Amino acid sequence: MILPSDTLDALCPMHMHIGADGGVRRMGPTLRKLMEGAAGEGAQFAEMMDVFRPRRVGTVPDLLALSGRRLQLRLCRGSQMVLKGLAMPDGQGGVIVNMSFGIAVVDAVREHALTSTDFAVTDLAIDMLYLVEAKSAAFEASRTLNRRLQGAMLAAEQRAYTDTLTGLRNRRALDHVLQRLLLEGGNFALLHIDLDYFKQVNDTHGHAAGDRVLQAVARVMLELTRKDDTVARIGGDEFVILLVGLTDRVRLSALAEQLIHRIERPIPVEDVECRVSASIGIAFGAPKTGARPGAEELMERADSALYRAKRQGRAQHAFDEPTPVEDLR
Repeated sequence: MILPSDTLDALCPMHMHIGADGGVRRMGPTLRKLMEGAAGEGAQFAEMMDVFRPRRVGTVPDLLALSGRRLQLRLCRGSQMVLKGLAMPDGQGGVIVNMSFGIAVVDAVREHALTSTDFAVTDLAIDMLYLVEAKSAAFEASRTLNRRLQGAMLAAEQRAYTDTLTGLRNRRALDHVLQRLLLEGGNFALLHIDLDYFKQVNDTHGHAAGDRVLQAVARVMLELTRKDDTVARIGGDEFVILLVGLTDRVRLSALAEQLIHRIERPIPVEDVECRVSASIGIAFGAPKTGARPGAEELMERADSALYRAKRQGRAQHAFDEPTPVEDLR
């Protein structure tokens, strides 16, 4: 005796009832949904599904011979995904094939917009889907948290190496880059820059005006240096520029003079114009004679050259000795 159709639909929403003549008598509601509206009842089952494992079958006797065995099949209409199946005799010479998605259930739900009503209430696929969704949500939450943590770490690191007023590198960043350059053993120049007459700006116009001047000077330095150069503010009105691979005195003199000329331009602050200049001391990371200096010694050499420039009348630049190697660029 065959179960009533509504009973079969509830117990096996993906069943196909095949008569003894091979014709499809009925399909469950979920299976019809997968067929995407294609007519099924009355057609030959071999036109509706392709059973290819454990072997290919095309007749009802062949299908009955596989009763109780797990089948793999593919629908010939609508969805082309591979399904699992179990064929059992209906007691009247026909066969009922119950199908399931197997591990493809997640893809099937997504592709065909299936809901819990498309599965038997006892089908554990729904519970599995809830677990998959929960796992996906947990992974996404974890990824979001990791991205936020990484972003916070990068932001904190950036703040730790950035001068908050000017946006330039700070002393910590300069020390890090300088140590790396010395370890790599390459040629570079270090420019120690001190602003002339900056104290008068602060005393006359206030610290807010002084901050505006420092920001304007920082922009000039960034405009006149290369992307790979390091520009740092290391103290109130003191700056350092590291120029990798540039040790030619002619080019360095031209850059120093250009920096001084640009910094000397009046800087408008509200209704007044602030004026400063700059003195520059230049030292080399790879001197032509003598041992390569360490970071502290190199800074001292640049500082000594800087104050020699100031003693010569300010708004000038001076080189540390000895003579550097030729420009390698």
